[in-house]
Amino acid sequence: MHKPDAVFDRDFEWGELARFGTDPAPGAMLGIVSGRRRQGKTLLLQELCAATGGFYFCATEATDADSLRLLAHAHAEHTGQRVPLALSSWEQAVDALLELGLSGPVPVVVDEFPYLCKPAPALPSIIQKAIAPRRDLRLRSRSRLILCGSAITFMGRLLSGSAPLRGRAGLDLTVPTFDPRTAAAFWGIADWSLAVRVHAIVGGTPAYRTDFVRNDAPSELADFDDWVCRTVLNRASPLHKEARYLLAEEGTIRDPALYHSVLAAIAAGHTTRGAIATYIGRPADTISHPLTVLEDVGLVTRQADPLRSARSHYRIAEPLITFYHAIMRPEWSRLERPDAVRAVWTDARQRFASQVLGPHFEQLCRWWTATHASPDTLGGRPARVGSTTVNDPGGRTRHEVDVIALDPNGRILAIGEAKFGTTMGISHLQRLHRIRDLLAANHDVTDTRLLCFSAAGFAAELTAASPGATLVDISRLYTGS
Repeated sequence: MHKPDAVFDRDFEWGELARFGTDPAPGAMLGIVSGRRRQGKTLLLQELCAATGGFYFCATEATDADSLRLLAHAHAEHTGQRVPLALSSWEQAVDALLELGLSGPVPVVVDEFPYLCKPAPALPSIIQKAIAPRRDLRLRSRSRLILCGSAITFMGRLLSGSAPLRGRAGLDLTVPTFDPRTAAAFWGIADWSLAVRVHAIVGGTPAYRTDFVRNDAPSELADFDDWVCRTVLNRASPLHKEARYLLAEEGTIRDPALYHSVLAAIAAGHTTRGAIATYIGRPADTISHPLTVLEDVGLVTRQADPLRSARSHYRIAEPLITFYHAIMRPEWSRLERPDAVRAVWTDARQRFASQVLGPHFEQLCRWWTATHASPDTLGGRPARVGSTTVNDPGGRTRHEVDVIALDPNGRILAIGEAKFGTTMGISHLQRLHRIRDLLAANHDVTDTRLLCFSAAGFAAELTAASPGATLVDISRLYTGS
């Protein structure tokens, strides 16, 4: 099925939805679509229904009776009935949705499904009963019932453990944020230095390019400062408070102050469990729950140290949250005054470089190493990519390793250093040589490659010594392998 022009990228997601929605096999089928808000799930599903004549219903926060009434009206509009069905129970409603597929395969979409389950927690069990393998209506129907929602924790539990719908779904699709390369194309940015800066603030969420800034993209690198001031720092822009709302809209979070403090600690560079606990003034054993919740809702990711499985680093998954905590939260009162926005940004430029842009560039380098670096570049295919620290007893110090890649057998393929605003010189390569020598005490590093990542370029002395290392500039991160 041809992908509509309104859908940017999403070839995989569109292909899976189209294949599921038009599957000619007999019997009703269940599919689950999830993902964080503002990723384009609704657009995909609406376009699917428009292309196939499918049924689309978006739930709202309402009582049982009101939701059934709204569903009956949507059903009547879809089928052309002059009088809506008198639905008095969810059993009747689900059967009405299955009956839409009696004449052939058709997508039947229920968007914002968690809203329906809040007043009707038995709804997943009702759907389970309705699509029981030997039930007559299920066998005659070819409805492709798709349940969609943005409540990550709730949607994740629909098919897990002993949940009623476990084992019933033929599709379990997550719609992710755009990766850095796709995000740059979506924003129409071909200046890679500008692309990194924009991605360090808004990440790959499509809605932040369209609705939230009314398609206002920085025209060039010289426009970046003005763009920041007129969008994310502008209190009249929806993007201004978005980082706060991302946390507030998660129903499983009961103590927002604690969670904001945990996020602030990570944004400030305190990425281990102990460091986070120290930063917020809590015992380490009391922050396990908030970290787990933040992981479950997709706002934080836990990255295991490739060399020490018991040690992990926590990273904020949504760049806008990092930007908020590093730049906006400390200056929130001043940002309420429009005449102070420019001064706030001027004062925050150094913090932006050190707390936002630098760490984001390091993460971008790890992403490239894991997903785009060729086997020729790394000397193999990586199974684990992350960051680590290496003790240097002789120098009485510890070396931070921005990028380390291991193959499936645990062999260290490559180690790398990443600098966004610094021109890399021979001293950076010498440091990597030192780290590789230290690793040799416990690992085979005979074939370990050395990677130098820089957005600011490389000194002539390093370029001349490049046979000893692979130099990866910002253009290669966005276009090469």
